[in-house]
Amino acid sequence: MADQDHDGWMIYGASGYTGVLLAEEAARRGLRPLLAGRSEAKLRPLAERLGMSFRAVGLEDPAALRRALEGVRAVLHCAGPFVDTSAPMVRACLEVKAHYLDITGERSVFQQVLAKDAEAKARGVCLISGVGFDVVPSDCLARHVAEQVPGVRSLEIALAMLGRPSAGTVKSLFGFLPQGTWVRRGGRLQRIAFGRGVRKVRLPERDVLALPMALADLETAYRTTGAPDITVLLVIPTRLARVLRVAWPSVALGMAVTRPLLASGPVQGAARRWVDANVRGADEARRQRTRTFVWARARNDGQEKEAWLECPDGYDFTVHSALNAVRSVLDRAPDGATTPALAFGADFVLTVPGARRLDALPARS
Repeated sequence: MADQDHDGWMIYGASGYTGVLLAEEAARRGLRPLLAGRSEAKLRPLAERLGMSFRAVGLEDPAALRRALEGVRAVLHCAGPFVDTSAPMVRACLEVKAHYLDITGERSVFQQVLAKDAEAKARGVCLISGVGFDVVPSDCLARHVAEQVPGVRSLEIALAMLGRPSAGTVKSLFGFLPQGTWVRRGGRLQRIAFGRGVRKVRLPERDVLALPMALADLETAYRTTGAPDITVLLVIPTRLARVLRVAWPSVALGMAVTRPLLASGPVQGAARRWVDANVRGADEARRQRTRTFVWARARNDGQEKEAWLECPDGYDFTVHSALNAVRSVLDRAPDGATTPALAFGADFVLTVPGARRLDALPARS
C-alpha cells in the first residue's frame, strides 16, 4: 500500500510491543494510521497484515525525519526509552507543525516537553506527553479531586500498576532508578532518601503499602492542579515495604553510592541489551485478568477530597486512551504543551472501556 494512503497521523515505534497493540486496535476501529519506525523488516509484515502503509525512518537524521512527516498532522510516539527518543521527534514535529503525543511515564521527558509551551503555541502545535496509562488516570483523578478543593495545597497520588511489563517499560525503569526519589514542596522539587516514607493506602479491594517515587505526576499534577505540595507513591510488594520501613537508611546509603554506576552508559547499555533478550510483554489472556488502581487526595487548610480509579491492564488502557487522545487532537487540538487532563478534562479517563471512578468506598466493619 502506498505510504500516502493513510488518515494523516502516524504511530512511530509501531513494531514495538505497545505499538503493535495500538496498530491492531486502530485497524479494529477502521482507522488507517501511517506505521513508522526504524526497521523496515519489522514494519512491512505488520503493515501488510493490517492493510496499512508504512515509512521506515530513524531518529538520528533530522532531515529524513522531517521528510517522513510529510502529510502527517499528528504523531503518536511510542518508541522508548523516551528520554532518548522524544527530543528528536518533538523537534521534527515543531518544525513541520505536526501535533505530538507520546505514551511516556518518564518524568524528565515531561519536563522537557512542557518547557516548549511557548514555542508550540507560536507554531500552532500541540504537545502532550503521557496519553497512556502514564499519566492519564492519575492526571485526570488529580484534576477531579483538586477541582473540589478550592485553593488546593497538597496532593497525594498512589498507583498500583500490576501486570507484566513490556521490554520498553523495563528499559525506562532502568533509566529511572538513578534519578532517586523526589517530592514537591512549596512548588519546588526536593530529593528525599530512597526507601523512606512507606505508608498504607486504601484501595477498593484491599489496603496496600506504597513508597514515594519520582514519577511523572510530580510534573503533570503540578501543571494541572497548581498544588504546591505533591507526593506520588507507587504500590510495592508488602514484604519489600516492611523491609524498607526498617532498613531504609541502609538502602538509601546504598543507592547514593551506586547511583553514578547505575547511571553510567555501559551499565545502562548492558541493561537494555539484557531486557531486549529476556523481557516479553504479557499476552492478551494475562492482560484481561489484570486490573490497575489509582488513588488521589487533595487538601487545603480545612477541606479534603479523595477518589479512586479502577482501570484495565495498563497496556490495554494505553491503547484505548492514546487512540482517543489522537482523535480528540485531530478534532480540536489545544494550543501549546500541556497535560492530558488540561487538554481533555478530568472525565477523559472514563472514555476508556472498563475504567470507573469511585468518590467513596464502602465502610469496613
